[in-house]
Amino acid sequence: MEVDGIISALIVGAVIGILGRLAVPGKQSIPIWLTVAIGIVAALIGSAIVGPLRDTDGIDWIEIIVQVALAAVGVLLATSMRSKRT
Repeated sequence: MEVDGIISALIVGAVIGILGRLAVPGKQSIPIWLTVAIGIVAALIGSAIVGPLRDTDGIDWIEIIVQVALAAVGVLLATSMRSKRT
């Protein structure tokens, strides 16, 4: 993977994480860096799940929806784990 691919993956992961955080109602008590990390992981997992089914050369909306849903689940899990610690 080249440098521009890594940078674009980080940017896409950050956007996916923020969208996932916005999809979860209420206030989340997790730092922004954790939101970005969750977004990056969700983007990678979502691409792995939907990637073989990809049939478009343009924007794959199904993949984006799956990635945001995974990020929302990740934000929920991270929030619940952090609230149990405090």
